[in-house]
Amino acid sequence: MDKLKKIGLSALATSLVASSAYGADVSVVGNTGFTYSSQNGNTGTPDTDHGKGIGTDNSMTFSHSGELDNGWSVSASTALTDAFALTSSSVTLTMGDFGSIKSGSGFGGNSASYDEETPRAYEQVDDGGGTTSSMNLVGSKNDNGSLAYTSPSIDLMGASATIHVGYTPKAEDAFVAGGATTGVSTMGSGQDLGITLSHDSGLKFGIYGAERTREQNGAGLQDAFEGTWYATYSMGPISVGYQESYADAGTSPSQTNANATASFDSSSGYFEANQIAIAFNVNDDLSVSYQKLEDTYDAQAGAAGGATTGGAAVADVTVDTKSISAAYSMGSMSIKAYRTSTDNVGYSTNGGSVTVNEIALGLSF
Repeated sequence: MDKLKKIGLSALATSLVASSAYGADVSVVGNTGFTYSSQNGNTGTPDTDHGKGIGTDNSMTFSHSGELDNGWSVSASTALTDAFALTSSSVTLTMGDFGSIKSGSGFGGNSASYDEETPRAYEQVDDGGGTTSSMNLVGSKNDNGSLAYTSPSIDLMGASATIHVGYTPKAEDAFVAGGATTGVSTMGSGQDLGITLSHDSGLKFGIYGAERTREQNGAGLQDAFEGTWYATYSMGPISVGYQESYADAGTSPSQTNANATASFDSSSGYFEANQIAIAFNVNDDLSVSYQKLEDTYDAQAGAAGGATTGGAAVADVTVDTKSISAAYSMGSMSIKAYRTSTDNVGYSTNGGSVTVNEIALGLSF
């Protein structure tokens, strides 16, 4: 009798599992390829200033989705490297005319729709640069452990508008597993807001802001704020774009020499950046682009020891990055390349320059 009970319960459990999975779509997408990169510079780090190498670039994304009884849908994805290391994961609840809510790890949050949005053939301008731009990091602390809401498209006299609203209880870019918390830190909650307007003429405009509140207020500490706006225009095969950004870490300015290395994550003061870009689709398979970024760090403090010029002057240094890229596709195969040059690496007047070249052969399946 006990054996019959066990058989019956096993069959019931199998039936319930099968029923709950009914209607779900599961897919696995893989990308692989080869890269050749070379680098030359004078930043004072011989091990990385000059080098070259051939590597592989493999990834695999698992996705599944299904529809609920009320017509809403749920989708989820997990992206892994070839070493099965997690790169990103997310869950999205799409609520029909009410928009969608998304949460996860490494998915970029709402900021992913606004960071470095000028047209390009291959990578963002700083992806091969010597310094990660502050523009690319705007809102980056508000994604992990957050809720990101996207509104449905709203018609506005020939244009469509999309609104993004986000909230995270701990704005410190820390991954939160189910049922876990990030603990106590100096940062409290974070919120962000963005709007994108797209017009039938080919004009697109976006503006975004992200704020992080202080949980432990010390001397000179205040809330942090980051914001950006961009405008792009496409006419036939040509696309042009311009973008500006601003980031204030909310910490007291300090007397930082102009020849000292600065960092977006650890330096006080603020960062202001602007970027221009033009892209040209030669045909359906080939595209080329040029991007230029100027990213200025200002410590917002008087010069060290009263000096206003020379090596002791306060830091107010511009990182200058230029990139030329091209992409050619042949079905599931693609060839992409860029050449990126960066001056004043690390927001330092003696940070030197570096030039990176990359050619990538990509295969998707």
